[in-house]
Amino acid sequence: MPDIDDQLPIKTQRILFKSRIVSEPLLHFMLLGGLLFAADHYFIGRQEDPHTIIIGSGVDTEAVELFQESRGREPNEKELEALHRVWLDNEILYREGLAMQVDKGDDAIRERVIFKALSVIDASVKLPAVDDKQLDAWFEKHRDKYDEPTRYDFQEAALAGDVAEADVRAFVKELNAGAPGDAKAGLRVFKGRPVANLVQSYGEDFAKGLADMPAGKWQAMQTRNGWRAIQLDAIHDAKPAVFEEVRNVVLQDWKDDMAAQQRTAAVRALAKKYTVKYEHVTGHSE
Repeated sequence: MPDIDDQLPIKTQRILFKSRIVSEPLLHFMLLGGLLFAADHYFIGRQEDPHTIIIGSGVDTEAVELFQESRGREPNEKELEALHRVWLDNEILYREGLAMQVDKGDDAIRERVIFKALSVIDASVKLPAVDDKQLDAWFEKHRDKYDEPTRYDFQEAALAGDVAEADVRAFVKELNAGAPGDAKAGLRVFKGRPVANLVQSYGEDFAKGLADMPAGKWQAMQTRNGWRAIQLDAIHDAKPAVFEEVRNVVLQDWKDDMAAQQRTAAVRALAKKYTVKYEHVTGHSE
């Protein structure tokens, strides 16, 4: 588990939460102490039965807001379900922490109780033995984490204000005729950007279009933020990782993965003690 100070302020914890949304598409297990939705106060007042957990529309609202801020779009059904699971896992840990009285001697701040409850679970994590054959097999299943992706060098020139497609196309003609890229626009130069970053920042259509562009020529392209003048400078081919060269990194990632799986199983086992009800939540019947 990452070494995170459990006394970080809520605002900082929410930033950490959003950074994990960016890096983990399915969010299958996110139980750091401060990964809480601001909607928690709505549910705390409705805990008449300590073994009944109600997931209401407040979770949807906050989950969608955080996801949109980090991804620039609304979560799909699978991603929203994963976010519900994040909230539910944290709620279970919070209640278990109270039951274990880990809040004693503390001010019972919610994220600290969750952090302490998860620490108790962490103490029982025991990793299995692993040899290089097993580690290599795990590496192959997760090769996308280690292979060097195709990377792109490009320039972006954005005209000021709300400009139309025709304006950008006219500007592109000037650029290809020899006008400097920063003559009328804000010029930015990007080096080594992988496809995943392009999709996140500009959109999937942009990433596909950039890959098909001829190098050294300005073109008008539509992005999430409007039309831009784009010039592809170079494409750096993908490079497959070699297990022997990244073995130590793979070993640490394997340990983290095995520990996360055990934590998940432990929390899901605790969840059997609770009745979970969904009220006005997307993708769930009431």
